[in-house]
Amino acid sequence: MGHHFGGLAKVRHVITYSLSPFEQRAFPNYFSKGIPNVWRRFTSSFFRVAPPMVLMYLTYTWGNHVHEEGKRKNPADYENDE
Repeated sequence: MGHHFGGLAKVRHVITYSLSPFEQRAFPNYFSKGIPNVWRRFTSSFFRVAPPMVLMYLTYTWGNHVHEEGKRKNPADYENDE
C-alpha cells in the first residue's frame, strides 16, 4: 500500500534522458532557419494543394449559381396568363 501511482510496476531496460529547462533555448535559430524553412515548405506544397482547391471553389460557386437560376421562374411561361 505504500507505493505511489507511478511506482506500481517495475520497468526494466528503459532509459530516460532529460534536460533542465534552464539549459534549453526557447527559440534557437528561429529567424535564421525557422522562417526560411517555413517558406520552403510552403512553396514546395503550394502548387500541389492550391490548384485542386481553386478548381473545387470554382465548381462550388458555379453549382450554387446554377441552382439559384433553376429556382427562379421563367417570365416567358406566364406572358399569356390573366
